[in-house]
Amino acid sequence: MSIKSDKWISKMAREHGMIEPFEDRQVREGAISYGVSSYGYDIRIADEFMIFTNVNSTIVDPKNFDERSLVHVKDDTCIIPPNSFALAKTVEYFRIPRSVLTVCVGKSTYARCGIIVNVTPFEPEWEGFVTLEVSNTTPLPAKIYANEGIAQVLFFESDEECETSYADKKGKYQKQKGLTLAKL
Repeated sequence: MSIKSDKWISKMAREHGMIEPFEDRQVREGAISYGVSSYGYDIRIADEFMIFTNVNSTIVDPKNFDERSLVHVKDDTCIIPPNSFALAKTVEYFRIPRSVLTVCVGKSTYARCGIIVNVTPFEPEWEGFVTLEVSNTTPLPAKIYANEGIAQVLFFESDEECETSYADKKGKYQKQKGLTLAKL
């Protein structure tokens, strides 16, 4: 298994639609950077957010998720309350090849502000907009900027294709279009 370079990422995006829309250079001016980088791709966060709230005193249960525990926001920025959490999605739509697995890590600009981004791996042949989990670990409100960089995706290609891909097992998050909540 090897990590893939900017040249491989650009080729896969152009020829196979692996990332759409695709930014073939790193955009930095006046924004938290996004686009292709040396060995990865910096993804952007879209302008739709779901912020956790305790207004309805619901319980967060991954087997029986209650949407009343979330407030929906559509804006150019999102304020995440202290010690709280928000869900969002990427601007980019991904189509992962059968021999590829990705790992996604938060950008240091946000991490240095106590904002942690969690994204599970994109499995071979997974397709869709990525649901992002953004935690504000600080005792202060935290501001997130839509349409700017939030995390970096690293691509690993195996020497052989997997026996069973995400598409083969008909994964429950396949081809997700919008913000997708926990499913059983």
